Amino acid sequence: MGIPRFLSFLTQSNQRDSLPSNRQNLVNNANTHRQDGFLSSVFGFFRRQFRSGEKIDGGSRTEEEEKVYSWLYALAQSDKDLVFEYVQSTERGLSFTEAERRLKENGPNVPLEYTFPSWWHLLWNAFFHPFNIILIVLSVLSYITSDNPNGCIMLILVFISVSLRFYQEYSSSKAAMKLSEFVRCPVKVQRCAGRVVQTELVVQIDQRDVVPGDIVIFEPGDLFPGDVRLLTSKHLVVSQSSLTGESWPTDKTADVREDRSTPLLDLKNICFTGTNVVSGSGTGLVVSTGSKTYISTSFSNIGKQKPPNSFEKGVRTISYVLIVVMLLVVAIIIAADYSASYDLSESILFGISVACALTPQMLPLIVNTSLAKGALAMARDRCVVKSLSAIRDMGSMDILCIDKTGTLTMNRAVMVSHLDAWGSTREKVLHFAFLNSYFKTDQKYPLDDAILAYVYTNGYRFQPSRWRKIDEIPFDFMRRRVTVVLEKQSNADNRQLLDRVMVTKGALEEVIKVCSFVEHFDRGEITTFSTEDNQRILNVVEELSNEGLRVIGVAMKSLEMKRAFQNMDHVDTIESDMVFLGLITFFDPPKDSAKQALWRLAEKGVKAKVLTGDSLSLAIKICKEVGIRTTHVTTGPDLELLNSDVFHETVKRATVLARLTPSQKLRVVESLQTGDHIVGFLGDGINDALALDAANVGISVDSGASVAKDLADIILLEKDLNVLVAGVEQGRLTFGNTMKYIKMSVIANVGSVLSLMIATLFLRYEPLTPKQLLTQNFLFCLGQIAIPWDKMEEDYVKTPQYWSVKGLPMFILWNGPVCTICDVVTLLFLVFYYGVLNKEDTSLFRTAWFVEGLLMQTLIYHLIRTEKIPFIQEVASWPVICSTILISAIGIAIPFTIVGEIMEFVELPLSYFGFLVVLFIGYFTVGQIVKRLYILVYKKWL
Repeated sequence: MGIPRFLSFLTQSNQRDSLPSNRQNLVNNANTHRQDGFLSSVFGFFRRQFRSGEKIDGGSRTEEEEKVYSWLYALAQSDKDLVFEYVQSTERGLSFTEAERRLKENGPNVPLEYTFPSWWHLLWNAFFHPFNIILIVLSVLSYITSDNPNGCIMLILVFISVSLRFYQEYSSSKAAMKLSEFVRCPVKVQRCAGRVVQTELVVQIDQRDVVPGDIVIFEPGDLFPGDVRLLTSKHLVVSQSSLTGESWPTDKTADVREDRSTPLLDLKNICFTGTNVVSGSGTGLVVSTGSKTYISTSFSNIGKQKPPNSFEKGVRTISYVLIVVMLLVVAIIIAADYSASYDLSESILFGISVACALTPQMLPLIVNTSLAKGALAMARDRCVVKSLSAIRDMGSMDILCIDKTGTLTMNRAVMVSHLDAWGSTREKVLHFAFLNSYFKTDQKYPLDDAILAYVYTNGYRFQPSRWRKIDEIPFDFMRRRVTVVLEKQSNADNRQLLDRVMVTKGALEEVIKVCSFVEHFDRGEITTFSTEDNQRILNVVEELSNEGLRVIGVAMKSLEMKRAFQNMDHVDTIESDMVFLGLITFFDPPKDSAKQALWRLAEKGVKAKVLTGDSLSLAIKICKEVGIRTTHVTTGPDLELLNSDVFHETVKRATVLARLTPSQKLRVVESLQTGDHIVGFLGDGINDALALDAANVGISVDSGASVAKDLADIILLEKDLNVLVAGVEQGRLTFGNTMKYIKMSVIANVGSVLSLMIATLFLRYEPLTPKQLLTQNFLFCLGQIAIPWDKMEEDYVKTPQYWSVKGLPMFILWNGPVCTICDVVTLLFLVFYYGVLNKEDTSLFRTAWFVEGLLMQTLIYHLIRTEKIPFIQEVASWPVICSTILISAIGIAIPFTIVGEIMEFVELPLSYFGFLVVLFIGYFTVGQIVKRLYILVYKKWL
C-alpha cells in the first residue's frame, strides 16, 4: 500500500521563512492592533511553543494543530487591514513576481504527497512471513544435501502462498492516497501588474499554484484552495460536510470579528481547504496553503504504519519458539543418529527432514487461502476487500464506530410536522410554507424539496396555479430567510386579482425578528406578538430540538393592492410587521435496516458507538430510533476540556459522541484501542479519513469520498449495516479455521518430532528415513488444504475472537502430551509384540510408524476442531471429511503398492490395524477428557 506523507510544518526551512515569519509579525503588532481576545490567543500560542512536540493523550491537540488554531483564530479576530499586513499582501493582490517567488518557497499547494502502491512493495509484504523464510532456508539446506524433491516441495508451497496473497491484494487494492477533490481545480485570483501604475487583474490559475497572500474569487460550486479569511461576501453559504460530516450547509460572512469562544469550524469569516460554496459569492485572502492548512495538519497521521495486531504478534512468537525448539531437537536427533550410524551426511539429512516436519509448512498457504475464500464470500455479500488481514480483524472486532449521517440515516431531509405557535398541527402553516418553496427560484434547498414531497405524497391540494409570483427576496447569510410576494387569482381567464401576500420562511430567530403579530387559529384572530408568545415558541422549539428535529419559521402578511410593489431594495422595511404563522419541522430518518443490523451486531458481541459531527440532540434522537443506548453521551467541545484519564474513561462509557472534529474522531478511536479492543470504523467522508486510517478495520462505501475509499480496508457496495454483519461472521469463520490449523499443526508437529526423538534414542536407528518422513509430511500437508472450507460451530461466531498470547502455549502443554503418549504406546507395542528392536526389522517398524503417524496427524484435526465429541456430536464439513478419508486411505494403501516397495515399506499384518483401532479409540477418549478439563479451567477451547 502506498504511504502518503504529509509535509512537515517545521522541517523545511524555506517554508519557515515566509508565512511563519509573518505570523511573528502578527505577534509583534499585537499590542497595537488587536482586541483582548486576540492578545490572549497570541500569548497562548507562544506558551505552547515550549511544550513537547509529542502528541498529548486525551482531548488535547498536537503542537502543530495548536499553531494552526492560534493562527486562524488570530486572523478571525482581526480587522481586514491587519489581515493583509499579517500575510504580507495588499488589497490589489500579489504581483506575478511575488506570487512566483512564494510558490518556489512554499512549494505546490498540495495537501499530500502520494504515490500509487508499487507491485514490489505488495510482493514483499506477501513474501516476508516467518514461515516462508523458514521454508526457504530448509529448502536451501535440502538442495545442499542433495534432497532435491524435498527442497522443491517447500519452494512450491512458498510460491503458492505468496502468489495467492499478492494476487488478491494487488488486484483489489489501489490504495494510493489522493485528494482529487482538492487538486488541479481552476481558481480565480486577483493579481496586480505594472511597474509604475499597477493594474488589478483577475486571472485563472491551477489550484496547485495558489500561494499565501493571494486574493481568491469564488462562486457557487467552487472549492476553497486553502484556508481563507473572507474579505467580502454576498449571500455566502458553504458546505463543510467534508470536515464535519454535518449535512446542513453553514452561513459565512466577512463582516464579523470572531472571538476565541467560537469553535474553529464555526468561525463565520474563515473558510477551510476542501469545503465548497453552495450559494452566494465573495472574495477571500488565502492565509494557509499546502501542508499548513487545517485539514493537512489535522490529517498528518494518515499513512503511518499500523503496529502489528495480536494475531501477527502471535504468529511471530510461534515462529521464534518453533525455531528454538527446532534447533534443540534437531541437534539432539542428529547427534543421536550419528552416534548410531556414524554417517554425518545421512544424519544431517534426517535432521533437516525432522525440521521440515516440525515446521507448519502450510500456515502461510492456509491463512492466505482462508482469507482469499473469505474475500470471495464477502464479495458475494457486496463487499470489496482491499486488505486480506482485515477479514481476520473483522472476526476480532468488538467495537464498531459509525458515523450517523448516511449510515444510520438516509442522509436526506424529511418533513415531519407543521405546527402553530402553540405546537398544534395547522394546515395553513403548511399551505404558505409550500407556496414559498414552490415559487422561490433563487436556490432550491433540500428543505424545499422535503416540503414539496410532503404536500404531494399526503394528498394536499393547494392549487399553486391560482397564484402568481410578483417578486422574490432571495435567501442570504445575514437575513437567513427567503421571501416571495404572490398574487391570488379568482380564475385564469379574466385574471381578476383578489389578494396579494408576502410569505417568508427561514431560520426561526430571523423570522421572529420581522414579526409583530401572531395568529391564533383557535380564536380566528391575530394579536400583537408579545414576550410571552416569543417565550412560548422558544419552549416549543426546544422540545422539538431535543427530539432531534430541525425547525424553521413561517410568516406572512397581506399587502395593499394599490401599493406599487416594484422596489425591493429596502428589504428591512418590506420584511416587517409580519404575522407569525408557525413552524415546519424536519428529520433525517433512520434506515429501516439499521435497527435490525445493530441488534444482530450486538448479539455477536460488537458494541456500536456513534461518532458524528452533527448536534447531540439529533444524534440522540437517531440513536433512540435504532436502539442504541443514550445514557452516556458527550460532545467534542466537552472532550477538549478533559485530562487524559477522564478522557479515556468518558470515551469508554459513551455510546454517542457528537460535534466531533476529524482529529477528535481519531483520538476517540485511538483511546478505544488502548484496552486491547479491536475497533472498526465506518465512514465515508474526508472528515472520517483520520479515524479510518487508525482503526483496526477501516470500512467505507462505494459512494464515499475517494480519500475515504483509499484508506479503507473494506468497501461496502451497499451502505447497509447488514452487510457488515455478514462480514463479521465471515471474519470469525476465517479466524476460527486459521486457529484450528495453527493449534492442530503445532500440536501434531511438536508431538511427532518429540516422538521421533524418543524413538531415535530408544531404537538407536532412524524411525523413518528422510524420504519416508518427507512423504508422510507431504501427505499430511496435502490433507490440510481443505481446512479453509470447514465450518464453525454457531456458538463460536457469536462472540469476538482474539489471539491469546498465553492461550497457545497452555493449549500445547495440555494436548501435546496426548499425541506423544499414543506414539510411545505404538513404539512399545511394536517392540514388545513384534520385536522390532533389531535393525533387521526396521522396514516393519518404519512402515507401522509411518501409517500410525500419518493417521494420527490426520485424525487429530477432528478432535481439535470442536468442543464437542467428534464424529458423534459434531461432524466436519464434507470437504474435510473427504480429505481425511482420502489421505488415510492413501497412507494405509502405500505399503501394499509399488510406491511402498520403492520407499522400502512392507505389508503390515492385519493385527496391527486392529491395534490402531483400539489406539485411536483410546486417543479420542483421553483427548476428549483432556478437552473437557481444559474447557473447565479456561472457559473456552479454540
